[in-house]
Amino acid sequence: MTDAPRIETEHFGGAGMSETHERGTGAPDAAGALRSSRVAGTLAMVGGLVLILVGIVVWVMVAMQLRAENIVVPDDAMAFQGQVVSGPLTAFVQADIIQHHALEASGGKTYAELAQDDPVRATMMNASFLRASLFTSVVSFGVAAFAIGTGVLAIILGWGLRRLAAARAALQA
Repeated sequence: MTDAPRIETEHFGGAGMSETHERGTGAPDAAGALRSSRVAGTLAMVGGLVLILVGIVVWVMVAMQLRAENIVVPDDAMAFQGQVVSGPLTAFVQADIIQHHALEASGGKTYAELAQDDPVRATMMNASFLRASLFTSVVSFGVAAFAIGTGVLAIILGWGLRRLAAARAALQA
């Protein structure tokens, strides 16, 4: 008979998860911890890749839809004059110049400030809808960029977990 500690396995509810401990220590065995770190790192990297791909697809789709509208930034805009609206900056500038032109047409009054029978009210309403649509595009670009950035971060964290597991395995060998 040997004096080596006994190994017990505890099973936790769901998905067949278990953890192996040395009897009396309450500490997980090194092999299980290393395996968990490698799996978590791999999952983080795969999830990061998916986030990056989804973010790129959304960015391209929104840009293509904007480009298909053939909206050209006018010459009196603050930037990007003459360019087709196809990205977050051109969409933002176009929304800004739409507001400028609408306020010029209404004498500086907003939609809510105009009388109900004022014929300029329809122009202000259309301008408001166009601006909202362009700002929705800007937000979509922001969400896509956030997904891409989160994906990059997940890949870096996953890579770090895998490197730590590899370093610990090398130290134990």
